[in-house]
Formats: sequence, C-alpha cells, structure tokens
Amino acid sequence: MPKQKTHSGLKKRIKVTGTGKLMRGRAYKNHLAASKTTKQNRQLRKETIVSKSDEKRIKSLISNMR
Repeated sequence: MPKQKTHSGLKKRIKVTGTGKLMRGRAYKNHLAASKTTKQNRQLRKETIVSKSDEKRIKSLISNMR
C-alpha cells in the first residue's frame, strides 16, 4: 500500500508544537474587522490549540510533517 501524502493545504495552516499539540489560527479575522471590537480583533490574532476531537483526523492528514 502506498504512503499517505501530507495534505498541502493543511500543512500551511497547522503548526506542530514541541509536545506534539497542533496550533491553528482563529476564524473570523479576515474581513469585516471594523465592526468587531478592538478586544475581539486582538484576541483573534493569537493562535489556539486544535480541539481533541479534531486532533486525530488532522494528525493523519499531516503525518509526514514531523
């Protein structure tokens, strides 16, 4: 059986931390920022950890990315 390829779109959006957790950017920050509060925009800049329910599925897609 052939090796599974890394998902090209996902490898640009996910970073793997030293402990193996997956970091992702937040949604809702690309446009219409003026209608959001300054606090909202500031908090959307930070990356966040991928949820446990999605982690297994995403790790299989980026399995070659270590």
